[in-house]
Amino acid sequence: MLCRAGAAEIFIRANQVGYNVRAAGVALAFSKSPLPTDFTLVAETKDSRLVYHGPTRLITNSAWGQFAQHAELDFSTVRKPGRYVLKIGDARSLPIVIGADAYENLPGELLEFMRQQRCGYNPWLGTNCHQADGRTAFGPLTNGTLLDARGGWHDAGDLLKYLLTSGNATAQMLLAHEVSKDALHHVPKQKTKDADAVERVPTDLLDEARWGLDWLLKLHPAPDQLYHQVADDRDHAGWRLPQDDPVDYGWGKGGARVVYFADGQPQGLKKFQSASTGVANLAGRYAAAMGLAYQIWKDDPQQKDFARRCLQAGKEVYELGRAKEGVQQGNSYGSPYRYEETTWADDMEWGAAELFRATRDRRYLDDAKRYAKLAADESWMGKEQTGHYQFYPFMNVGHFRLYDLVDRSFKKILAGYYRAGIERCVLAGEKNPYRIGVPFIWCSDNLVVALVTQCLMYERMTGDTRYRKFAAKQRDWLLGRNPWGTTMFTEIGSVFPKDVHLMTVQLLKRPVRGGLVDGPVYERIFKSLKGVTIREPDPLAAFQGVAVYHDDFHDYSSNEPTMDGTASAILMFVLCADK
Repeated sequence: MLCRAGAAEIFIRANQVGYNVRAAGVALAFSKSPLPTDFTLVAETKDSRLVYHGPTRLITNSAWGQFAQHAELDFSTVRKPGRYVLKIGDARSLPIVIGADAYENLPGELLEFMRQQRCGYNPWLGTNCHQADGRTAFGPLTNGTLLDARGGWHDAGDLLKYLLTSGNATAQMLLAHEVSKDALHHVPKQKTKDADAVERVPTDLLDEARWGLDWLLKLHPAPDQLYHQVADDRDHAGWRLPQDDPVDYGWGKGGARVVYFADGQPQGLKKFQSASTGVANLAGRYAAAMGLAYQIWKDDPQQKDFARRCLQAGKEVYELGRAKEGVQQGNSYGSPYRYEETTWADDMEWGAAELFRATRDRRYLDDAKRYAKLAADESWMGKEQTGHYQFYPFMNVGHFRLYDLVDRSFKKILAGYYRAGIERCVLAGEKNPYRIGVPFIWCSDNLVVALVTQCLMYERMTGDTRYRKFAAKQRDWLLGRNPWGTTMFTEIGSVFPKDVHLMTVQLLKRPVRGGLVDGPVYERIFKSLKGVTIREPDPLAAFQGVAVYHDDFHDYSSNEPTMDGTASAILMFVLCADK
């Protein structure tokens, strides 16, 4: 249980989902007082049979909040599957699970949240929403022209829709299928935990990615046109269910919502303007998704026409990116917050790599190599602060997808880019006892997902296992090995976020599984954001430190689930499955 810490209490934090029998099992204990020099792992049985006895490994170069004493509990030599409990002093851990397939079910469980975020027909709600989306702004059509932009996903706890995040989510889910084609084709039936829940059969990974592709195709209605955002922060008009959205964008309450055209220029309909310079960030990820779609469905007799349509759309939008290199940022209306992406070469690299895989046209390979050198190792990695989503999508998948298409010398260059970023994160991780190598900025959990993914992709590329234990600590942070002792996914683990900033959950009092929350932020960020607060007293107050986390729906900076973060975590867990 989470409780206030007394002077002599010892707390144990570990991965609450499980450890693979082949991987390192390292938990963490902390206290205000000196810790015992040894610990035990016992069977979760009545007799508490001793399984392992080992020394604690004190951490002497960093502390967290009011806790100065930390130690790692390494039981990685235990290879027998089972359920166990860690003991140190008088403290006992939550159940420790060791098995052969610890992460096999997680991608399917995360898909439950993705379906709950669907716009248009929402199977989780069993109804339709936003059937009037939308009417255009900017671009070649007269402002207010009808454009069918129904579908896609609501971005997070709000009801906006962005190509910026949805293009990435779609491409990452398609890539998850490609790196593990035998996974997730059939997800077992699930039941929600609430008494009134009805049985539902989850769709599989490709079905969810197809939902994204269908929406992306709507945003490209002509070869020279691309739309990038539906609605804006006028959406923030109080708590309501998606099907009961009363917001007026100028065409009546609950009517059409604005659809913004991607023209590569600063945009904004009121006070705040974006700092857009081009469309290549959107175009590259769009091309990657469409190139992957072609690779997946081109040999399916029933889907080959769809595959060709995707490929053509990907090629057309890629050319828009080549013509307008730069970034199209998100648009705000009455508030200063928006997606502030500034990088684009990484996205064009990924798009070019997938189009080369799809077409074998050498021009795309040459482009991919050029963009790879432009992107290099530019990243949030090693930085203390960045703009919101400045270095999106938080890691460069393009290097991974280009790697096996180039010669040995270029392979070394690509691997070096990944390694440089990881090394900066390793160094940053030495500042805290959990060895977490990300800055605690808004959406820090997304950064952790990206860091794990980059480590695992680097290992797949090179065979170099030096970062495996480091990556495991980042992954385990998301699954409970953190100061607050909670996983960062709704309804996953023993202790998980419950009071999340999500309107459907709050209004229906019905939980949804699999949503990755934003994660801890520096206290200064929490205090600086408009409209962020928590109920007092804070039940997690004793565990706050350099970063704060609140399981409180008033804190959208740390406890709001995001669609794109969840989709990226699906890819991460597919990669984790064999580690």
